[in-house]
Amino acid sequence: MLAQRLFNAGLKISKRVQLSPAFCKSMVVGGMGSLTCLDDGGFMKRYMHSTLPDQTGKGKKADIEREPITHLIANIKGIIKAKGPMPIADYMKLALTSPIDGYYTRGNVIGREGDFITSPEISQMFGEMMGIWYIMQWQAAGCPQRVSFIELGPGKGTMMSDMLRISKRFPKFHQAISEVHLVEASPELRNIQAHKLGCEVDESVGQSSTSIKSNSKLYDFPVLWHHSIYQVDIASDTMPLVMAHEFFDALPIYRFAKMDKGWREIMVDIDDTQPPETPYHFRFVKSRTETTNTAVVINNPGFSDKYSVGDIIEVSPESSSNMHNIAKIISKHGGVGLVIDYGQDWTQGDTFRGIKCHKFANPLSSPGSMDLTADVDFSYLRRSVKKDHVHCYGPVEQGSFLHSMGIQSRLTQLIQSTNNRTTQENLVAAYKRLTDPNSMGRIYKVMAILSNQLRTDKPPVAFEEISREGITKHTATAPHGSKH
Repeated sequence: MLAQRLFNAGLKISKRVQLSPAFCKSMVVGGMGSLTCLDDGGFMKRYMHSTLPDQTGKGKKADIEREPITHLIANIKGIIKAKGPMPIADYMKLALTSPIDGYYTRGNVIGREGDFITSPEISQMFGEMMGIWYIMQWQAAGCPQRVSFIELGPGKGTMMSDMLRISKRFPKFHQAISEVHLVEASPELRNIQAHKLGCEVDESVGQSSTSIKSNSKLYDFPVLWHHSIYQVDIASDTMPLVMAHEFFDALPIYRFAKMDKGWREIMVDIDDTQPPETPYHFRFVKSRTETTNTAVVINNPGFSDKYSVGDIIEVSPESSSNMHNIAKIISKHGGVGLVIDYGQDWTQGDTFRGIKCHKFANPLSSPGSMDLTADVDFSYLRRSVKKDHVHCYGPVEQGSFLHSMGIQSRLTQLIQSTNNRTTQENLVAAYKRLTDPNSMGRIYKVMAILSNQLRTDKPPVAFEEISREGITKHTATAPHGSKH
């Protein structure tokens, strides 16, 4: 009853980020600050730039100063000067992972003190529900004697810690865990994960480019770190349990525009306009002709046959490659996986954005100072594994998934375990943020991947009520609130 009363009280939850009209005007094509149509010859003819308000009282625009030049900005400029405009995918890689001021070389990026917060950081209930799902799939597979967790992009290690903790309530399953694999490129995040999972933190864990193994003081199995899923190797008698939570949204994208003369790539160029019309050192332009990357669109019937002149799409070949390798592991060893991310079940074209201090930001602003992200195209991920002897279910909305897994019952248990009113209210607020359609419950989606050898007439738990057409454009909402 207390849980229901608290829920009905309508406790205040985090609201979606509201974009100012000025910001929206400067993001004409989904983060493409103040860009517009190009002439057929190539580079973008720019207009409607956002400028500082008139502070002189005489109708003149205030002077705009460029942002400070960092080592990373200078490096990106040097590459563009040498090679020409840069694909957005290359810009993302440099901004996020460059050893020279790359965003993920910083450690303090996730959580309330960082730039964004993820579901596992909001409440232990999230990771616990995921752990229960994997345990149920293990039971459905006949309780194999060996399983391995594989997580791509494990953040601070919070969800893995929560899943391992809940697994202790199922001794037979917990004893079956032979090892944990974490795919993580950031040295700083590797060290945080090692500390979270009770492993020794030393230079080898953070810096090595090869796979590193460390024994956990909390568990009776080792933890291994890899830079790529290509490095993950498990024994033939081991069932893989794969998790990719907010992994695909940070993978590099390419952006293309359908023009009268075919597809053109939208790229990043140096903005040396004088006087400056924006504070940024870079701008978006369209290629004069087809680029090598446009073959991704031209040669893919999933993209090339259904778009009209003027349409813009975002494509992530690296997402396809990673999804394919996830499917290979699942298929080869008879495993299961979950992909959890914000996005839709169709291709979008205007979602590339920066996230800084829990707010949207122009992705061209101060590369390396913010997270860069784009919505996930679940239909593209599903098409990527059509020939890989796996079956995909969903996506379903995160709120639906969590309710199917029993998050309300878990909420009640946690509320009843404490007499602290503030703790109880925080639990309900976290529950609502994770499940409410106006918060994270709708825009975040969950897709399951099962090896064909595990497939039955019944879909896995939490995916019973949805078909591939279950999520339509009519249920779409703008991204908001957490990794936002």
